[in-house]
Amino acid sequence: MDGTIEPTNPDWEPFGRPLFADPDVRALSRVGVVDIGSNSVRLVVFDGAARSPAYFYNEKIMCALGAGLGETGKLNPEGRERALKAIHRFQLLARGMGTELSAVATAAVRSAEDGPDFCEEVERETGLKIFVIDGEEEARLSAQGVLLGWPGSYGLVCDIGGSSMELAEISGGQVGRRVTSDLGPLKLVDIKGGKKGRDAVIKETMIRLEKVMGSQRDRLFLVGGSWRAIARIDMERRAYPLHVLHEYRMDAAAVRATAKYIAKQDLEELRQRVSISNARMSLVPYATEVLSRLVQTFKPKDIAISSYGIREGMLFEQMPQKLRDRDPLIEASRHAEAKDARLPGYGKRLFNFVEPLFGGAKPAKLRIVKAACLLHDVSWRAHPDYRAETVFDNATRANLGGLKHEERVFLGLALLHRYRNKREGTRFEAMASILSDAEVQEAEILGKALRFGAMLWMSDESPGAWFEWRPRKKHLTLRLTAEAAPLYGEVAEARFQSLVKSLGAEAEVKIGKATG
Repeated sequence: MDGTIEPTNPDWEPFGRPLFADPDVRALSRVGVVDIGSNSVRLVVFDGAARSPAYFYNEKIMCALGAGLGETGKLNPEGRERALKAIHRFQLLARGMGTELSAVATAAVRSAEDGPDFCEEVERETGLKIFVIDGEEEARLSAQGVLLGWPGSYGLVCDIGGSSMELAEISGGQVGRRVTSDLGPLKLVDIKGGKKGRDAVIKETMIRLEKVMGSQRDRLFLVGGSWRAIARIDMERRAYPLHVLHEYRMDAAAVRATAKYIAKQDLEELRQRVSISNARMSLVPYATEVLSRLVQTFKPKDIAISSYGIREGMLFEQMPQKLRDRDPLIEASRHAEAKDARLPGYGKRLFNFVEPLFGGAKPAKLRIVKAACLLHDVSWRAHPDYRAETVFDNATRANLGGLKHEERVFLGLALLHRYRNKREGTRFEAMASILSDAEVQEAEILGKALRFGAMLWMSDESPGAWFEWRPRKKHLTLRLTAEAAPLYGEVAEARFQSLVKSLGAEAEVKIGKATG
């Protein structure tokens, strides 16, 4: 399985009822989570359509609670003080937002002698109760975070923190075997014998992990800041045009090439080029050693970076099954249409209008067409000169789950053409290289169909206008009812002709009564 989301749930066609307004889902529209890790303490407040949440607030403090833990057995005193101040701040922020917080602590706090004392101090000083979870529970929650973005996926989830690394198996939307280890970069720093000593420990640990997890040949999902830093460096090495870490893809050859690239670089110069913090960059070489051995051991068919992890897994934990089963992209698009479009609900009619142009498309492509229809009007408040730029940025850079990078760019190009005929001369041309020429052309056709269809504002009672498309003959017929004919004015005609040109088709317009 490649993790592609196929819209097989019953609400795909016709458009099902959005769930974000249901009472048991509405309660998830504003959820706050504090994640107390070995390296960082982070507050995330989720908002909006819970199935594909927006990050209403996101703040991280690099505390390094686990620094020196292997030698002292206790939390880093300076990190402990910083963490307490950060949590106090987070609690006050949450109260100002009217949000209740859930807090979890992972490897450093659970293994430190003074971990219980730290939790008591936090609750005494801030009122926030911390739940300390074990390694297998951490693995499970991280895997559920991946499932938030990739429903129904198969593969191996690897979550690396400062003081531990967890593996979890996912299959058909369920979390299977789980295991934890001490392969966090902060632990590796303290291993004697330099790189040779670390290599021996990493190799021995991977052999143990493989015995527990068994053969894993599907996708490897990487969760954690150190993995994201390595992916950012891989983007720099490749001069990759779309700087979105979520769903970024690598393979074993890329990991090997990037490991060599990092070894040859001045780390401070590299850090500045890719905008990684000092604290994070200091751990990258150690994390790279772990990743190289991980890929060599489990031999995944490909690698995907997940920005979703334990915090998103805590949100997923609270979801009713009917919400988990929904497509995150479509739920987010529906929510955006309901909140921001001038005529909520028109996306469904627009989809029915343009669908004949994509009659042979697979379900995976039709869901992108559907999303484009739902999103076609959500940026109408932007200045007309910048709407194309705004919608492209929203599609390619927004926090949307269930979108591969090529799908992001396809969606962005389609929405760009919703507002302008030409993409040449825009700053987005380089990103089009992610797509094939045929996909670029298809995105242009979709965008121009949206641009034309947006002129018609058909009602539910009567379609008013519809396409008949014969792809083999390259012939497009636009049929209009007599009542809808006045909508086909000069601007609408010009947009129709632009669509016809992109299709490379012959066309005719027929006016008459609605069929059926």
